[in-house]
Amino acid sequence: MTGLRVRHVVVNGVSSPVSFGGPGDHPDPREAVVFVHGNPDAGGDWEPLMTRVAEFATVVAPDMPGFGGADKRPDQDYTVAGYAAHLAGIVDQLGIQRVHLVAHDFGGPFALTWAAAHPDRLASLTLINTGVLLEYRWHRMAKVWRTPLVGELVQLLATPRATRALLRHDNPGLPDVWVNRIAGHAAPRATKQVILRLYRSTRQEHIDALAEPLRKRDPDTLVVWGDADVYLPVALAHKQHRVFPRARVEILPGVGHWAWLEQPERVAELAVPFLRERVGELAEA
Repeated sequence: MTGLRVRHVVVNGVSSPVSFGGPGDHPDPREAVVFVHGNPDAGGDWEPLMTRVAEFATVVAPDMPGFGGADKRPDQDYTVAGYAAHLAGIVDQLGIQRVHLVAHDFGGPFALTWAAAHPDRLASLTLINTGVLLEYRWHRMAKVWRTPLVGELVQLLATPRATRALLRHDNPGLPDVWVNRIAGHAAPRATKQVILRLYRSTRQEHIDALAEPLRKRDPDTLVVWGDADVYLPVALAHKQHRVFPRARVEILPGVGHWAWLEQPERVAELAVPFLRERVGELAEA
C-alpha cells in the first residue's frame, strides 16, 4: 500500500499530525524517509514526492509545531533546537532507527540539527533549497519578521490575498493550487506569531555550529536547488560542499524556492533514484 495515512504523535504535550505510508499493508518503521518542511508549509505538502518514494520505502512527514495541523501553543519552544527536539521525539516514538532525511527551507536547520546530534542514525540527506546556510544574509521578508514592531505590523496586514500576490511575484513558476495552499498555511494568527519567534530566535552561530559535526559524518547527500530562489540564493547550494564534501549538487535553471512543487517530475528524477539506491542498503549488505 502506498496511499498516505495520517496519525497523531504527541511529543512533550505537543501534538503533530504525521503523514505516513509505504509498501505493503504495514510499512516497516525501522528505516524511513523522513520529510521535514519549512516555513510556512505542512507535512502534506510533500505528497507529490512522498507518494513516489512510498513505492519502495516507509515515508513519514510531520506537521511541525506552529504549522499546519500541529499544536500552536504559546508556551512551545519555537527555536531551531526546539524543532529538532520535537523531530527527535517523533522519530523515537515511531521507532525509526535508520533515517533518510528530506528537507526544505527552515526544515533544513531543523533536520540538520537533529542529524548533527544523531550521526549514527542518519542514513542519507536530500536537501531541496536548503542546507547548512553558511554566510547567509536574511532575505527581505525575513529581515522584516526579525524587526520588532515592524514584523508584527506586517503580519497583521498579511491577508491571504496579499500573501498570494507576494508568492506569485516571487515564485512565478509555482502553480496556483500551491500558491493558494501555502498562503492558507501562513494565514492563522498563531502561525504568524510562530514565524516571528522562529526567525528572531535564529542566529548565524546556530547554523555555523552544525558544519563541523556534519562534515565529520559526511553522509550521502543530494542537494537540489532552484536557481531562481529569491529567498535562499543558489550560491548557497555550492557552499554545501564545504559541509558535505561528497555531496551531489543539482541546480534547476529557472526554478524557484518550492522546487519539488514547481517541477515535480524533474525533482523526482533526481531524488527517487538517489533514495532507492540507499534505502535498505545496510540490510542487503
